[in-house]
Amino acid sequence: MILAREPKSASDQAARICRVIEACRNAIAAQEAHLCDLDCAIGDGDHGTNMRRGLEALAAERQQLAAMPVPEAMIAAGTILVMSIGGAAGPLYGTLLLEIGKGLAAEPPPAKFPDVFQQAVAAVARRGKSHPGEKTLLDVLYPFSEAVISDTPLQQLAEQAQGFADMTIDMKAMRGRASFLGDRSVGHMDPGAASCALLCQVVCHELAKAGAA
Repeated sequence: MILAREPKSASDQAARICRVIEACRNAIAAQEAHLCDLDCAIGDGDHGTNMRRGLEALAAERQQLAAMPVPEAMIAAGTILVMSIGGAAGPLYGTLLLEIGKGLAAEPPPAKFPDVFQQAVAAVARRGKSHPGEKTLLDVLYPFSEAVISDTPLQQLAEQAQGFADMTIDMKAMRGRASFLGDRSVGHMDPGAASCALLCQVVCHELAKAGAA
């Protein structure tokens, strides 16, 4: 699923990686103010800015990343995000990509991406010492990974992602700065869940287009 259909050549794969990174960068840039507004309600107000900084750092290295085998590219991309996204989001998003890369490298070919992705999400939960239902990006990643395991079509995955983020609106925050608000955190979407849903949507759309090409 990670690359939809197999690329015809190394250059095809490189172009696909570049398109995915560029699309993610553009989507985050377009939603920066919205993500900051969500974070202003229950956090520090800088989530959109932090995510934009991280995706710009990733985009700056897209040509180098595209020249690497996919597992190495994922590990390198994860390292970039850890170093460039501020707050708690950097280690969490970075862990997700790092663990995907390690999992793909460890699996005998062909790698079973759904299993690797599920294990990477579990690693994010361990890193954040959190669980689904606590109003974090895990409330998107866990149901998304279950849908991936179920071999849900990419377009359907993209459509479901925002719904996972919407479900955090009625949750009480149990982790991070938002948890200090207690019941007052209810009624606000978690900004991490919002950015996660956005990125999941973009990646699915780009891979679906690649698969149809």
